[in-house]
Amino acid sequence: MLEGLRQFIADVVSPHAHPDRAFDDTGYRLAATALLIHVISLDGAPSEAERRKLHSLIESHFGLDRGTADRLIAEATNVEGEAVDLYHFTSVIVRSINEEGRRRIVEMMWELVYADGAVTEFEDNVVWRASDLLGVSAQVRIELKRVVASRRGFAVAN
Repeated sequence: MLEGLRQFIADVVSPHAHPDRAFDDTGYRLAATALLIHVISLDGAPSEAERRKLHSLIESHFGLDRGTADRLIAEATNVEGEAVDLYHFTSVIVRSINEEGRRRIVEMMWELVYADGAVTEFEDNVVWRASDLLGVSAQVRIELKRVVASRRGFAVAN
């Protein structure tokens, strides 16, 4: 009976919590990964190049092994599908990491945008909106875009 009461209270306090999730819904790793998944899903199903790049970024940035990265990406995909806006993710990130960390998230978004070799208007727009919500200035966002584009062999006009 006591366990039933505990579960009831837990459900009332956090009705969206899923006991089968290994990563905390409020954790910045989950929020950042969900944001990155949103970026690669904008122009349809993510390409193989985008999926590989996502795995590489998640493993290296968070220091995860392949299996843990797989689980984080799977959970972030679920969370991204449930979210109604970018604020859901960016607010967690802003509360959790410093400005340099937020810049790195924007850089990772650009790396994913350029992973398939084409930048769509939707991708550019979502990076702009997310950067704004993350408190990363337009100047820094554009510079990060140029840096990533240059590394990938692309020229950036703006």
